Amino acid sequence: MRQRAAVLCGAAVALAGSLTALPARADAPHPASTASAAATASGARLAWKKCGTDDYPTLQCASLKVPLDHTRPHGRQITLALSRVPHTAKTYQGPLLVNPGGPGGSGLTLAGFVASALPKTVAAQYDVIGFDPRGVGASKPALNCRPGHFDPVRPDSVPGTRALEKASLTRARAFADACGKKYADLLPYIDTVQAVRDMDTIRAALGARKINYFGYSYGTYLGAVYAKLFPERVRRLVLDSIVDPTGVWYDDNLSQDYAFNDRHRAFMAWVARNNGTYKLGTDPEKVEAKWYAMRAALVKKPADGKVGAAELEDTFIPGGYYNGYWPYLAEAFAAYVNGHDDDPLVEAYENFGAVDASGDNGYSVYTSVQCRDAVWPRDWDQWRDDNWEVYTKAPFMTWNNAWYNAPCAFWPTRPRIPVNVANGKLPPVLLFQATNDAATPYEGGVTVHQLLARSSLVVEQGGGNHGITLSGNSCLDKHLAKYLTDGTVPRGHGEADAVCKALPDPKPLTTKAASGSSRGSTLHGLLGFRS
Repeated sequence: MRQRAAVLCGAAVALAGSLTALPARADAPHPASTASAAATASGARLAWKKCGTDDYPTLQCASLKVPLDHTRPHGRQITLALSRVPHTAKTYQGPLLVNPGGPGGSGLTLAGFVASALPKTVAAQYDVIGFDPRGVGASKPALNCRPGHFDPVRPDSVPGTRALEKASLTRARAFADACGKKYADLLPYIDTVQAVRDMDTIRAALGARKINYFGYSYGTYLGAVYAKLFPERVRRLVLDSIVDPTGVWYDDNLSQDYAFNDRHRAFMAWVARNNGTYKLGTDPEKVEAKWYAMRAALVKKPADGKVGAAELEDTFIPGGYYNGYWPYLAEAFAAYVNGHDDDPLVEAYENFGAVDASGDNGYSVYTSVQCRDAVWPRDWDQWRDDNWEVYTKAPFMTWNNAWYNAPCAFWPTRPRIPVNVANGKLPPVLLFQATNDAATPYEGGVTVHQLLARSSLVVEQGGGNHGITLSGNSCLDKHLAKYLTDGTVPRGHGEADAVCKALPDPKPLTTKAASGSSRGSTLHGLLGFRS
């Protein structure tokens, strides 16, 4: 699914070193159980080394060898980058693996965030473990199929002419070809199932009989697949903003287009409610018309030669993930429309839409995983027909998203059959989902709730953000803390087991100084946006 992989991710932490044995309590993993086949295959015991940052001073880092092909455990090895915030309490509940999504998002800094954002008494009971999945960030080799693929100005994403369609198809095919030529030996092994087997190798290297897992976005699919393949090794499982596993990945992307269009319209309505600040009108439909007029103008004359129509979409798509970005995006929108000022729009693109080297890496892993994970149509006529049909109802992101995923029509590896994640063998599982989430629409949370027999679904009613725990909603976080403390989940009747009210929408910025301040919450800077 569309996820702006690594564009808004936190910087990866430098890594080195290896693992030490961990203390344990009776119902937690015990160091004596470390002699597993997976740990042996990793080659050596490992030791953690300090790699703290100003924000997360207790962070430690390590590296771990894993098989490129888990069916050949003694064959070629690759290296995973790991991070850890160690437990400090006498009561130890084992490792808590965390993942920010993507595919392609770096998880190293997320360990520090989760450990600092959880209540201290809860975090102290876990070793919070972050990792860069295979191909990502500080793991080696790290993929970068075609640097500069998203450099501006790209063709207009809406293929209104055959020439535009051909130009975008040529770009998509060129990316797939570049990946195939550069990484022919790696691509057959860059997928969710291999990443899940890496997770189990991490578990074994940690000396844990079972793991606890906390995943956002695509990380929910990673967690669900792990739970399916290794149900006996799951102790606790938290999934936040949930991928629909029955639609991976082509159908899920089409569903996402409708949801992002709805979220963009919610943003337009917010701008209209704040007409006193933005002077764009009080009618949401007329405000939206001005946004599309801005888009049409940028087709003809990109702002500062950098922001054309496709780049404009890239800039505003993050607003569909997190409404904390709305005030910044609205200021850029208003400045362009009312003041004929390009500069705020270009600044917004550089902050929200531009892709740097980590973004190139994230996108390379994103395509490699999703194109390998499942069957995609190889007939471009089907893509054309399906996306034009969606576009008539949801124009905001449909074609931009189609081109983002289009390399999968030409991908050089054979696809896998997706894993059926239905599971009746797990302990209680805790799920979180916002009703208006665009990146992983609400129906995905309901579907996974039905597929995981002992799961509980906590719903943020009216919420539209993606990644909703540890973001300031105390109602959600109380359920999370209770579960991580003693395994308790809410049990209700009907579709949801518990319902929390959404946080209020943001207010416009009050000063010009504020417009240059931090863009959004710490969590949403760490999540790898697209799925």
